[in-house]
Amino acid sequence: MYKILLVEDDPNLGFIVQEHLQLNGYEVTLCVNGKEGLAVFKKGSFDLCLADIMMPQIDGFTFAGELRRKDSDIPLIFLTAKSLKEDKIEGFKIGCDDYITKPFSVEELLLRIQAVLRRVQGTNRDDGRSEFEIGRFTFDSSKQVLVGKGKTVKLTSRESELLRLLCLHQNRTLERNIALRQIWGDEGYFSGRSMDVFVSKLRKYLKDDPRVEIINVHGKGYKLIIGS
Repeated sequence: MYKILLVEDDPNLGFIVQEHLQLNGYEVTLCVNGKEGLAVFKKGSFDLCLADIMMPQIDGFTFAGELRRKDSDIPLIFLTAKSLKEDKIEGFKIGCDDYITKPFSVEELLLRIQAVLRRVQGTNRDDGRSEFEIGRFTFDSSKQVLVGKGKTVKLTSRESELLRLLCLHQNRTLERNIALRQIWGDEGYFSGRSMDVFVSKLRKYLKDDPRVEIINVHGKGYKLIIGS
């Protein structure tokens, strides 16, 4: 049974979400603010966290930042009334895995949770895939080719390796040290600067699809986001 930490300051919504998730086989711990949520998180073990953004004492962004400092891998979904693109980007930069805007249906929330959990299980291991769909693009890492909008880009070996790692971590943070060790063989300063240059090149290749972004996750690494 998956364990979910739900942090929601609206008691009515919190109770409804908790009840429905429990009816669907999840074990849910409900907290009414970010401060309480962090205290409970430190004491327990959870598979996924759902957090509101507009909360008293500690808001959702601050809560997420503290959460990520303690566990960089736990899936996080924001539940929020905020729908501005800037807020969504900020949420993804902090390290959330998905973003659902209120009001939402319980059915949609369940589907989002299932999708994130499946994605996390899939990206925790290298499944040997070489072909990926990246928005309007198709990417074949074995051939080192990115195809989109009628044009084909032949990637270098390192560009291809880096893009493949980003794809395997889609919508999750690819930590800098992992990419540097796997592709460059060390975590030194010059290797890090080299990787930043390669990320900039990949952004240029993918810029024709506005749904596709490679964002910086402060202090962590990079995240490939593919919107709907």
